[in-house]
Amino acid sequence: MNWIPLLLADPSPCLRLLVLKELLHKKESDPEIQELKEMLNSDPLIINLISFQQSDGSWKEIDSSTYTDKITSTSMVLLRFGFLGFSSDHPTVQKGIEFLFSKQLEDGSWPLPLKSQKIDGGYDMIPLQTAFPLRAIAACGYSTDKRAERGFDWLLTHRLEDGSWPAGTKAGTRGFIAGYRKLAHSRWGCRTNTTAILHCLALHPQRKTSKEARKALRLLLARETREKHTLGFEVARIIGFEPMSGYFTHFAKFDVAFLLQLCWRIGASIEDERIANLLEFIFDLQGSYGLWEYSPYPPASRWVTFDLLRSLSQIDDTTDWINLEPRTPFKAYPKITKRF
Repeated sequence: MNWIPLLLADPSPCLRLLVLKELLHKKESDPEIQELKEMLNSDPLIINLISFQQSDGSWKEIDSSTYTDKITSTSMVLLRFGFLGFSSDHPTVQKGIEFLFSKQLEDGSWPLPLKSQKIDGGYDMIPLQTAFPLRAIAACGYSTDKRAERGFDWLLTHRLEDGSWPAGTKAGTRGFIAGYRKLAHSRWGCRTNTTAILHCLALHPQRKTSKEARKALRLLLARETREKHTLGFEVARIIGFEPMSGYFTHFAKFDVAFLLQLCWRIGASIEDERIANLLEFIFDLQGSYGLWEYSPYPPASRWVTFDLLRSLSQIDDTTDWINLEPRTPFKAYPKITKRF
């Protein structure tokens, strides 16, 4: 296990603590665990975020984020806190979560960002409007809060019959699905919306193994794209190496490391041939020192390695997972046959 000293040499106390707890399974009473807990608030990844929090608990922006509305930018900040291991016992997290809940509407959803209402004539509903704040809430340990459960219920009411979620609606009409967001075996399903909602479900202790979560994961697995340069992109973005950007384009890059994380959280089995192939692809990219390199920003490589090692240690073949989705070659923009 050559990766142990390399990960434990990282300057982030958050990463070192996560490695000790989730990969090396050190007990809470371990002296090193206790020492690192005292250092968390000084981690360079969050120290500025703590000081930049507004009096109402929100953030105006996160690093190089393009998000300008408070709900989305606050959601992205809290998603980082949750990924780093912070939860409801941290005052910054508590204040941020209460800000998000204060903006929740009576039907359980969150309001649409003004910018989204102006796209292509204006949307009246986009599942992302609730999925973005809800995944942050769930990441910080509030998934079973009654207010969060109302958000989950709202999302499920907008689920399509094929198990996916649409781009949204405009005057009752479903929004256009660009090729890069298309889902295999779904006419109206949007990969960005479906991925964000699936992440919400994966962070809920009961809903993560629901039929809704499993069906959505099967649809995502039907796209068998393997792209080396995007491996670990979602982790790199959450911790700040990549910019937080895009609404419909948020999941434009297909990151198989993030897909693997969803697999183990939802209980998919390595007996599934698609997942077995996914693991082969990932292992082939592992370096001689046990790390996976994130070439756009090499310092993120240790974080990507931690995330992959955690996923690989969690996924197994003892679940009741069954995947009946046919293996169909997927093209984002298929060639159109000319009539003449």
